[in-house]
Amino acid sequence: MYVCLCKGVSDHAIVASVEQGARSWRDVQRETGCGTQCGKCACMGKQMVREAVSEQLSLAREGLAYAV
Repeated sequence: MYVCLCKGVSDHAIVASVEQGARSWRDVQRETGCGTQCGKCACMGKQMVREAVSEQLSLAREGLAYAV
């Protein structure tokens, strides 16, 4: 699903950004451009980042992945 229509950013792109090391909304914005034009997607984008970061940290605690 597209989260940011202005920049063409999908939910998969946001999750991939977190999987590649982004740990904040600002990190994801820098990498994807999500939420940098009209801003209507910011609430959804921030929520997705929080969930993805939580998932990555949970995996790290379980020893299945390393948090960067």
